[in-house]
Amino acid sequence: MKTFKSIITSWVLPILIGLALALIIRQFWFTIVRVDGTSMEPNLVNNERVLVLRPSEIKRGSVVVFNAQGVDPAVQNKLDYVKRVVGLPGDTVSAKDGNLYVNDKKVDQSYLPKSEREATNSVNNVGNWDNLSELGQHMNWVKDSQTITVPKGKYFVLGDHRSVSNDSRYWGFVPKDKMFGVVKVGFWTKAEPKDAINQQYLHFFDTK
Repeated sequence: MKTFKSIITSWVLPILIGLALALIIRQFWFTIVRVDGTSMEPNLVNNERVLVLRPSEIKRGSVVVFNAQGVDPAVQNKLDYVKRVVGLPGDTVSAKDGNLYVNDKKVDQSYLPKSEREATNSVNNVGNWDNLSELGQHMNWVKDSQTITVPKGKYFVLGDHRSVSNDSRYWGFVPKDKMFGVVKVGFWTKAEPKDAINQQYLHFFDTK
């Protein structure tokens, strides 16, 4: 009969070590999350599993997961949102008839259908905006509605499914301390959406 000590050594201790390693990996390296909703279609779909890398640098075009509590006024409890970063701290962002401009340079949105690009401005009375202050005041942001540029330590984000996405157009910026990590998809994902998620930051601006 196994002694209590041998049970602890052969079963309990390895399980505890495994759990500790899993927590460390989740906290400092990566975790797997499930996409909840359609706001990133067609590039991420509802219930899709994705990797979230914790230490990754956030760039224009990065797809990120963040805690929307305290960001979206409608969210009262912790809730993860998945969106695409469009504006970094210090950037200007404007949009006209579905075309996005960051620092007065046109953004490559070839990863979206034309109807979703146009929905950037056409849905929910958003309209065109020449600067972020104009957008913030028009949409009655609770915070930072007077700023022309993305504030220090914050980001401007949009969903790819612009006609339904609840994003920075409606409530403003995401603080860095709300960011959980950068989304990556694996080999099982089709080439076009995989490039739109994993590589879009490499060709963020339209060079045509």
